[in-house]
Amino acid sequence: MKHRSRVGHGARGFTLIEMVIALAIIGLISLLLFSGLRLGSRSWETVERVSSQISDLRLVDGFLRRTLGQVRTANATFEGTSIPVFGGDATRLEFVAPLSANVGISGLYILRFALEEQASGPVLVMTRWYLHPEVVEGGDEFPPWEPIAQEGLGALGDSPPNMDALGGAFGRTQLLERVSVFEISYYGQSDGNTQPQWHEEWVEQSLTPLLVEIRLATETQSWPNLLFALPAQP
Repeated sequence: MKHRSRVGHGARGFTLIEMVIALAIIGLISLLLFSGLRLGSRSWETVERVSSQISDLRLVDGFLRRTLGQVRTANATFEGTSIPVFGGDATRLEFVAPLSANVGISGLYILRFALEEQASGPVLVMTRWYLHPEVVEGGDEFPPWEPIAQEGLGALGDSPPNMDALGGAFGRTQLLERVSVFEISYYGQSDGNTQPQWHEEWVEQSLTPLLVEIRLATETQSWPNLLFALPAQP
């Protein structure tokens, strides 16, 4: 008897055209998946960058609120004369407030906030002097304190925006980079006036203002105006 081999119709192989079409479909799917992953990665990077910028603004906002909420009436000696420390103009602000031990030495500091030009662009820098005559007078490693009314920054412009000296008694901290707006105004009763009003500067006044408003923005992020009520001073 002769046996006939039978090949089922379902065992038929793929043709060349079917293989080419299948490979083309797989390539298209891979391209779409890669494009989606790339787009998702870019979106995630953008979200992280914006979140980081907003976080930096929030940190500055919180730090200013804490320190301005603890302003102290204090004097410091400059060129043999004891003068009130609180002062400011449209782009600089300084006052006395306590800082915790994790900054350096726990106690009262003269804090100055000012916009400085660095290689990366305008930077908001906080400079601090421990409220002690030997620190306020400066030293070999750090510049002396000069009141804003003197229209000078001493040697601050030559000091790096991040530094610590004298065991933390003097320091400079970069708070925010690429700042496009840093404007300050003061509300209170200045010497010679009977009613409180807004001022562009508060220099050599016998009283501290009632309110301080700060407008702050970076090159990529704006922020609502910051309004701070200062504690009542004796």
